[in-house]
Amino acid sequence: MELKGKTVAILVEDLYQELEVWYPLYRLREAGAEVVVVGTGKKSYKSKLGYEVQPNADINDVKAGDFDGIIIPGGYAPDILRRFPAVNEFVADVFKRGGVVAAICHGLWVCVSARILKGKKATCFFAVKDDVINAGATYLDKEVVVDGNLITSRKPDDLPAFMRETIRMMKGV
Repeated sequence: MELKGKTVAILVEDLYQELEVWYPLYRLREAGAEVVVVGTGKKSYKSKLGYEVQPNADINDVKAGDFDGIIIPGGYAPDILRRFPAVNEFVADVFKRGGVVAAICHGLWVCVSARILKGKKATCFFAVKDDVINAGATYLDKEVVVDGNLITSRKPDDLPAFMRETIRMMKGV
């Protein structure tokens, strides 16, 4: 129960990558964190393969101060998520408060739109690399990169390292 008393948001939208939502959700719960699945207003969201997830909260109803961290999964969901100003503001606010922002794969698109990458080191799925660099980050091709309260990874294969570092960082928040 190493994360007992911690609250973490997992952002979801349609076309999310299954493993990048469910692996962190169960791992964080296993560690004792309260996990809140945050959506953009729908009753459920379908993954790239059609698996549904129901949100516990709407982005318009959450406050950054109530969360110790955020998981931003990949898939194509981040391209939808970043279109909502409330999503970008939420991510930026948690980040500025010192909360953990952990993004994997295409999840870095949300970080780009939240404007939190300038001067940071990060990794991502290779197709997002140019966006990350153009947002002012230094791209590193590693399974996990930790720069302050920002944790990034490339793909589902990196989930064990991604979650190890996320849980390690969450303990200190």
